[in-house]
Amino acid sequence: MKLRQDFPILSLEVNGHPLTYLDSGATSQNPVQVLDAERNFYTGANSAVHRGAHTLAVESTDLFEEARRVVAEFVGARENDIVWTANATEALNLVTYSFANASEGLGGEAAQKFALQEGDEIVVTEQEHHANLIPWQQLAKKTGATLRWIPVLEDGTLNYEEAEKVITARTKVLAFTHVSNVLGSITDVDYLVKLGRQAGAFIVLDACQSVPHMPVNFRELDVDFAAFSGHKMLAPTGIGVLYGKSELLKDMPPFLTGGSMITKVTMTEAEFMAPPTRFEAGTQKVSQVVALAEAVRYLGHLGMENVHAWEAELGKRLAQGVSEISGVRLLGPAVGMERAGVAAVHVDGVHPHDVGQILDTEGIAVRVGHHCAQPLHRAMGINASTRASGYIYNTTDDVDRFLQSLATVRPYFGIND
Repeated sequence: MKLRQDFPILSLEVNGHPLTYLDSGATSQNPVQVLDAERNFYTGANSAVHRGAHTLAVESTDLFEEARRVVAEFVGARENDIVWTANATEALNLVTYSFANASEGLGGEAAQKFALQEGDEIVVTEQEHHANLIPWQQLAKKTGATLRWIPVLEDGTLNYEEAEKVITARTKVLAFTHVSNVLGSITDVDYLVKLGRQAGAFIVLDACQSVPHMPVNFRELDVDFAAFSGHKMLAPTGIGVLYGKSELLKDMPPFLTGGSMITKVTMTEAEFMAPPTRFEAGTQKVSQVVALAEAVRYLGHLGMENVHAWEAELGKRLAQGVSEISGVRLLGPAVGMERAGVAAVHVDGVHPHDVGQILDTEGIAVRVGHHCAQPLHRAMGINASTRASGYIYNTTDDVDRFLQSLATVRPYFGIND
């Protein structure tokens, strides 16, 4: 696979073995094009954006805003729909804190559409990453709203029949993941959006595991807000994105306040800029934004349909191979069902941390633990799991090495059927 040459870290050896990196669901690796883009910014244009009239300031601002255009186009958005954040967790917190501020009367009459109170309901799912659960828990506590959730089935996939009962006329917010970070299951977004629209709810999508791996158009999906992170899609850490319909963002009170997001300040009052700048207080992560745009160009050159098709093949191979190993339970969609390039497993009689250590001795990097999804694991009757997550630079050989090593875990500990 020629593109592997673009990723210097993949040439490493770990514990005397070639690195097999199957932890991109947590953090992806960076191609040289992205690394060069960030370095070139620092050596050729580094300056504060939106704050100066000198040449470097203008060049930095142009790069910063051009990146917004590139990222917006990538996800089917308009430029003023895109807000830069530190990560997806901050993006989701931005929405919940803004709603909380509206609930306290901030933002004036226009913001009251976002206000929650006792009797209102916030609906999430039992699959959620903690970043799309805890902020809503906190919002419910602050406002008196009730938090409800769509349960999962025994295999961890969503119980859509129950969704129709959970989402009601009282639902003010419906927040759910596009692709489960644990299971690789792909949510029927159209179905849940339909239910949410019938209820009159604001719809929030956790797109961290979808935007890097498949074609995504937020306007076509008709979600109101969505969040994703650069470090899961070839970009550096420290940069995330909030998508919000600009017609909604313009009425939302800000989350963070300070410099760069104001038009007028007196000693007692402040007036805020229009979005997205209203939500970008303080010095911005300019180099990371520039690098994210380069990552988007890299993925765009590959074609997201091609990315999705390849990862579906990896997921299929993972699922089939796991199903053939005695004493290992495949979590999530069954073999033959649609899944992303992810497979989480429960090895009978062996703690996931021990599984991970055995794999690591052979240079295979996977994720172990609850993957910031404790309720989901609890619903499946386990505390943690071992997750292999592939990406564009993974090969079928990587999958086979993982499967071969996984098959040795239970015998290593003397567990035989």
